[in-house]
Amino acid sequence: MNLPADMDDQLTYPVNRQDGIALWRQIVGKLQGDIASGGLKPGSRLPTEAELSAQFGVNRHTVRRALEELSRDGLVRVEQGRGSFVAEDVLDYNVEARTRFSEWIRKHNKEPSGIIRQLREISADQRVAAGLGVRSGSRVVLLERLGFADDRPVSLTRHYFPAIRLKGMLQALQAAPRITEALRAVGVDDYLRQQTRVTARLPTQTEAELLRMARNRPVLITENVNVDRAGAIVEFATGCYPTPRVQIVFEP
Repeated sequence: MNLPADMDDQLTYPVNRQDGIALWRQIVGKLQGDIASGGLKPGSRLPTEAELSAQFGVNRHTVRRALEELSRDGLVRVEQGRGSFVAEDVLDYNVEARTRFSEWIRKHNKEPSGIIRQLREISADQRVAAGLGVRSGSRVVLLERLGFADDRPVSLTRHYFPAIRLKGMLQALQAAPRITEALRAVGVDDYLRQQTRVTARLPTQTEAELLRMARNRPVLITENVNVDRAGAIVEFATGCYPTPRVQIVFEP
């Protein structure tokens, strides 16, 4: 069996079928011990289910049950289509008057990046219109972005801007997709967080795939309202954050 080089010496023990402890619990205990001792490093990929089955001498269902337990405990994260990994530290997302994605990620000594999934002008539905303080059906600019810390997806956000109030916002974002720069280009030199609402739910299939997480782990959902110095609303945003990697912190 070919295991990653740094794991050949870590997972070489079979389970004991005579001690009355469920086989999957024995696997959980052995992997927990390797994680706690540093034998399995944060971010390292675990062997596949087939490799672990062969190594422990059990069927894949037993291995899957063990990995599910480790995932629930937050020790392992499952990325759809990529496998299972030892969980890294959870990133604190501090909600402050000025909350900027790049600054948040760099505080954790990681490199921020993002993929724009859509950038266009649309008609505001009732929820977006209420968030922006405009009439339903008003034209708004939508920016949807998948955000990364190093190579890990940590956020899926949708940002809405009032197209009439912020003339040229679509073109500004096309030229400079960083929100702070785009707002500055249309005359908003600074903006502040006025309100943040947080809820939780299970991810949709698309969210789970984009955020590389299991569908049985919840996501944090935020709704944010940002205003300029005069108190006028310049942005309404919704965010989706994977709980295995992000926790939201409110401080006075």
